[in-house]
This record gives sequence, C-alpha cells and structure tokens, in this order.
Amino acid sequence: MTALGVPRSTRTRRRPPRARHLRVLRRGPRPPEDFRRDRPDRSPRVVVLTARVGAGHDRAAYELAARLRARGAVVDVHDYLDALPRYGQVIIGDGYGFTVNRMPRFFDWLFYALEHRWDVRGIILTFLTFSERTVRRWTRDADVVVSTFPLSCQTLGRMRAAGRITVPVISYLTDPAPHRMWLHPGVDTHLSVTSACAAAADAMYGVVVRPAGPLVGPAFSRAHTDADRTETRHALGLGDDETAVLISAGSLGLGDVPSLVSAALTNPAAHVVVLCGRNTTLRTELDAMARVTALGWRDDVPALMGACDVLLHNAGGLSVTEALVANLPAVTYCPIPGHGRANATVLADAGLAPWPTTPEALAEVLDGVSRTSPLSPWPTDPDGDVAEIVLEAAGERSAVAAAS
Repeated sequence: MTALGVPRSTRTRRRPPRARHLRVLRRGPRPPEDFRRDRPDRSPRVVVLTARVGAGHDRAAYELAARLRARGAVVDVHDYLDALPRYGQVIIGDGYGFTVNRMPRFFDWLFYALEHRWDVRGIILTFLTFSERTVRRWTRDADVVVSTFPLSCQTLGRMRAAGRITVPVISYLTDPAPHRMWLHPGVDTHLSVTSACAAAADAMYGVVVRPAGPLVGPAFSRAHTDADRTETRHALGLGDDETAVLISAGSLGLGDVPSLVSAALTNPAAHVVVLCGRNTTLRTELDAMARVTALGWRDDVPALMGACDVLLHNAGGLSVTEALVANLPAVTYCPIPGHGRANATVLADAGLAPWPTTPEALAEVLDGVSRTSPLSPWPTDPDGDVAEIVLEAAGERSAVAAAS
C-alpha cells in the first residue's frame, strides 16, 4: 500500500491462460519503424494516453501532440479505453455521461468512494490491470509517456513502479481540482494547468504538482477585434445591450443544464448561448426558450468566447481553461456531482471563478460582469510549458540511455 492508498502491483506469477475477453488487448499493428530504437534520427518519441470520456482529455492530448511535433518530436496518441476489454470500454466510455445525467447520487458516491474507500478503489485498480499488456506494447521504445486521463495515470504509475515501464511517466491534470485517481507515486512528474491545482494537491495529498499552464489551441489567446465580436454577436441573434452568457455543458451536455439556463435568465439583461455538444435532445428543449440560442457541436468556440461576456459552467474542465486563456470571466453554477463540485471549490477558493448558489446571487454576479473587467484573471506563474517539460524528460532519458 502506497502513501496515496494505491496498492502496488503484485502480478509476478506466470501469465494465466488466454481469455476470450483479452483479445481486444492484442489487436493493433506493431509500431512503425520510425518509432523504434533503430530510427536513424533518434527524434524523441513521446506516447500520449487519453480517453474518449467527454472531449477535454482528447483536446489536451492532441494539443500537446501538436506542440511536440512542432518541436521535432515523434508523437503517438492512444485512447486508453482501447486497452481495456470491450465491456470496460462501454462502462467507462458510455457510463460516464449516463451516470452523471441519470444517476447523479451514484456518481457522487463513486467519486467519494474512490477518494476514501480502499476496497472500491482496489476493485477499480485491479480491473485496470487488464490494460497493461496493450499499454506496454504502445509504450515500447518510447522516450517518455504522458497521460491526460486519470485512469491511465494509475496504470502507468503502477507499471513504472514495478519496472514494466522504464522511461519517465508524466501526468497532466486537466481538472482544476486534484483527486486520487490523477495521482500515483510511480509517476515521475505530475503537471497541472494552474497553481491553484498544485497547491490543492500539496495540501490534500502531500504530492508535488508542477503548474505548467494550459493545453488549448492558440486561437483562444488571439485578440478578437470589435468587428469580429459584432459580427459573431449578430450571427447569434444577440443584442448590443444584452449580457451574452455562454454555457458550456461539454461534448455530452452534462448536468442539469436547463437549471443553469433558467437561473441565468433571472438577470433580465441576459441572453444565454448554450453549447449542447452532441446532445440533440437538450438542444431541442432549450431552443424553444426565449432569450436562448442553443447550439450543437461547434468548431468556432474561440470566436464564441470572444463574442460573449461570461462563461457559465457546471463542470470546470477544459471550457474553464479555454475561457481563462481567452480572458473571458468564468462563473460556476449548479456543478455536476463528484469532480464538478471539487473543481468548483478549487476555482472559487483561488478566485478564478465565483460560485453563487442561488439564482438571485447568480443574477447579481452576471450584472457585475457586464460592467467590470473579467473576474478570473489567468494565473501568471506556470512552471514551464508542458511540451518543454516533456521534452526535457525525454532528453534526460536519452542521455542516461546513451551513457549506459
């Protein structure tokens, strides 16, 4: 048992007979030649593990991959769920949105249990061992491995501690709040978006986390002209004197989004723009409401943030990071259970996003946003760029390998 309450792997016995449900772990081609040790240029090879649970983990992973490739690295991105048996892929991939929307009390209990009950955590961690064979194949000949998903952090940390991965392992926490599944003593370096997350990890778990800044596309940091803002607002049907409230419910439309909309409309000057993701049922429901513009999946989120006055969120994931980069004030309301409430607490305590708890308090905050500068300035003390930190780890590993 480790300091984080994570049992170290004890699988040293002979591999059991091949089982039917493990076939998914053996599929997939061998890594291409330029990924192997005999590649002539010896460009650093980085393997990034993400998961198709929402879109935040994937976007961070692919943004990191783009930055690394621009610096000459060879990058391979894998979906961690593909390393699990098919029933695990369904439970984790599809079950996340279902439990948040249909079984919020169970999701809240599960988050609590993963934090405080070793038996529940042990069951999950034991199941994750089914991924190790595929993960080991993916990471063969890598110079450094990065995870943007908490469950893959556990697998990589356990394999690193047991010597089944011999290169540096880095976890990048996409959530504002740390939790146990993000952290493992076998991980060499834990990175976070903000210093608030790093401080919370130290206070709650005694784990060193380096704030390394956001992994979002460069379009979010580009200034939008008044003409751009006016054009986008008119296309959305926004009046010049209205407070444009952008609500992001993630790619799955998670949580009690109608309550967010109704609370925001308590402010008579508010016009709500809702990003419903791929939840067409939610979009149809909200599109019939006055002073509401319901949108589906969009690729122009930077322009939408440039046109709106405040982001109203209920989860605290990538959307908040994007808003902070875009200098758009962020406000939390009616957060989803589990990590949503944990994120809301860290953001509020750090002064990055207020968390009003009543429609009247929310209306007051929104009224203030329309007349003042952004409420959530971006932290100014990230400890190095994520891509630079990853390449430093790859360089140190290469130097050790060359010396040996």
